[in-house]
Amino acid sequence: MREKPLIIQTDGTVLLFVDAPGFREVRAELSLFAELVKSPEYVHTYRITPISLWNAAAMGISPQSILDFLRENSLYEVPAAIVKKIQTYMERYGKARLIMKEGKLHLVLEDPSISFLIFSDRRARQFVEDVVSEADLVIKKYARGHLKLFLVKMGYPVEDWAGYSPGEPYHFTLKETLKLRPYQVEAVEAFHSGGSERGGSGIVVLPCGAGKTVVGIGVMEKLQTQTLVVVTSTVAARQWKEELLRWTNIPREDIGEYSGERKEIRPITIATYNILVHRRKREGNFSHLDLFSSRNWGLVIYDEVHLLPAPVFKITADIQAKRRLGLSATLVREDGREEEIFALVGPKKYDAPWKSFEEMGWIARARCFEVRVPMPLELKIEYLKASRRKKFTLASTNPKKIEALLKILKRHRKDKVLIIGQFINQLREVATRLKAPLITGTTPNSEREKLYENFRRGEINLLVVSKVANFAINLPSANVAIEISGTFGSRQEEAQRLGRILRPKGEGEAYFYAIVSAETVDEEYSAKRQIFLTEQGYNYTIISLEELDEEGSLSGVL
Repeated sequence: MREKPLIIQTDGTVLLFVDAPGFREVRAELSLFAELVKSPEYVHTYRITPISLWNAAAMGISPQSILDFLRENSLYEVPAAIVKKIQTYMERYGKARLIMKEGKLHLVLEDPSISFLIFSDRRARQFVEDVVSEADLVIKKYARGHLKLFLVKMGYPVEDWAGYSPGEPYHFTLKETLKLRPYQVEAVEAFHSGGSERGGSGIVVLPCGAGKTVVGIGVMEKLQTQTLVVVTSTVAARQWKEELLRWTNIPREDIGEYSGERKEIRPITIATYNILVHRRKREGNFSHLDLFSSRNWGLVIYDEVHLLPAPVFKITADIQAKRRLGLSATLVREDGREEEIFALVGPKKYDAPWKSFEEMGWIARARCFEVRVPMPLELKIEYLKASRRKKFTLASTNPKKIEALLKILKRHRKDKVLIIGQFINQLREVATRLKAPLITGTTPNSEREKLYENFRRGEINLLVVSKVANFAINLPSANVAIEISGTFGSRQEEAQRLGRILRPKGEGEAYFYAIVSAETVDEEYSAKRQIFLTEQGYNYTIISLEELDEEGSLSGVL
């Protein structure tokens, strides 16, 4: 067994050996300031990046504590270049600070050379209203977010202490039945920061099923102001409304839904991303983005903030005087726009490893399996001749997957099961074979809500769902999820799908199965999807189709 678990390389790569002592504790600490890149069986690869270091700095982690940790756990000496990188990037956090003085927005610079970056860029120059000195620039108020985005791309994240508009007051209380868990209290306090200018914008990262909505309600209660909540779907909007009614004394008539079906603007308004980015013509204006200015909101909550669409990024740059709370299970974006979330919504304010929540019983203990199935010979020949995109479709819809699915269902006859997939025809075939309800993007919201409610009540134990169920679906009794196809290598999707079954189960366990076609691109993309969950401490047990045939062969696994 290795004496030390880490090898740190000059390019910022960190290798973590799974068989080393203290592996789990080291992984939890490492994930606070480094991003997981890949995680095969024995060596996990992380990378130290500017964003990962700036998020660590925003959470109060010092460069010295990171260096002490690396030196204590590294098999070899920490490269001098890495020491310098950590010190340089973390010290840059706060070198540029926005403050409000006598009603004007000032950018105060500890490093005056940053002003050179601003004045050397034609667009950034336009953000400056006046020059007090090379270390003190007066910024046009409209440019607050745009300047932050410009500087984060230049390698200088802005610490925003300019304060926030309190918004129109709205007073309510929490019901006595709501008792925030310790970590929810910590998350609320980390965001609020005692109501000071240091609080008011940032992101809380919690596992699916750990009560992100309750954290949002806790922040709303702290601020007592009119609030706009932006969510992923109409079903999610209605779930937020029910949670607000369940845990607060807010009257039903004070909560509005702004979606494709309703256009209600109330003191507490819940809108969908889809309606906000809707436009009548392909190149036309977005019809509903003025919702952000329709009331004097004191708080904007972005649920599933990692899904923020481009037009909402733009409007968020313009509303930096509003308090902004992002909620998410993962900050991973497949388009690499994490720095925009960091600059415009705010830095990460609270995060903790998923496994720590599992150990405390706040989320269900989950076991993950990858079931590898062969492709029939004729299909394999077609696959070998196909383009890469066609290969993905053929491998994802491999008919052998349904054979594996039936065998898994046989093992979970008495459980509450979600079957999740990407390809609608495949899902229709599964639903028809199983005589099970199917929910897709075309299923009316009223029918979706009815099916979800029937599942919650135990009237049905099996649902077949498309990717519409990836987010914000409250099905606490679901304890088995079977993924028969996914979206290429989407790490966030895998995390959200596991999240459908992570509501606490008492003594029971949750089971997550990913069925993949062996020796194909499906297997490759599945490995990429699993990276985020592996970082959180979940291990995938590989099962073959043959093993599913034998009732006793998995007794030590299932």
